Amino acid sequence: MEKTAFVGEKGNGVVAPLGELVELRRDASRLGHPPANGARHAVAGPYLSAFRGGGIEFDEVRAYQPGDDVRCIDWRVTARTGRPHSRVFREERERPLWLGVDLGPGMHFGTRRAFKSVVAARAAALIAWSAREHSDRVGAVIRSTQKTHDHAPTRTQSGFFGLLSSLASATEEHEDFQPESFDDTIGQLASRARSGCRTYLLSDFAELGDAGKQGILELSRRTDLTCLGIYDPLEANPPPRGEYRVSDGREVCAVSTGRRSFDESWSRTFSERWSDLTDFCRSHRVGLISLRTDEDLLDALTPLDRNIHPPRKRRAA
Repeated sequence: MEKTAFVGEKGNGVVAPLGELVELRRDASRLGHPPANGARHAVAGPYLSAFRGGGIEFDEVRAYQPGDDVRCIDWRVTARTGRPHSRVFREERERPLWLGVDLGPGMHFGTRRAFKSVVAARAAALIAWSAREHSDRVGAVIRSTQKTHDHAPTRTQSGFFGLLSSLASATEEHEDFQPESFDDTIGQLASRARSGCRTYLLSDFAELGDAGKQGILELSRRTDLTCLGIYDPLEANPPPRGEYRVSDGREVCAVSTGRRSFDESWSRTFSERWSDLTDFCRSHRVGLISLRTDEDLLDALTPLDRNIHPPRKRRAA
């Protein structure tokens, strides 16, 4: 399929067409792309690494040690101190990027602007485009309602557009075929992401269990991990008093809201879940950013850093 075939496709908030994800390339430069801790991967690339050697980035001058390259001797410091000193450099290394994207059944929900699944796909595409603009390889493990899409890190055009295509198609899969659990997806991501990678995990984390937390801990020890927690305003705040008809796609039922006990229970369920996630991430030094389905995605993601951002309060009407 030629790229021109994507032009003109527009999403409606229920799905994220491939053309929409392609067009996000224009906005990716606004995200920034700061490496947090330096790369630890042994492939040449644009980031400073923890490896030292004859690279192009100067690090420090230290006393000469046996085995140092004589070409790296700093003769000015040597003459001034009377003792031989060497220049030490940090090599540039590559930092592959991995995306873990949850587009399972629970993510196909939304009452403002877009489904959570669409927000996750858009955010993942923005991050992927930003990485590609910096010549990084990008890989992904994408959980859909039917299967898991696994894309090895690549910088080729065909591989990158294949990843975007999987994101787009996963937002269109609304039937539940009992996919693997979210915990299994995290485990698969942890087994694929190598030491030194940058890793982003996008989900509402409603299905996060003990095995998933263990996978996050493993990722945080070996990679530069940031979690993006996606939620709908209705999850955080109960709807106004009234009778509502709701459906899971198969059955329809009526829900009556407005009772004080109902509203308190509704708000408490979300608050406790988010507090548990926030405490877990903070205690293990994992970055956490909240993404609400009705807010501007670029504002929420700019800049991408390792701070913990709590859910934003909804303004009174």
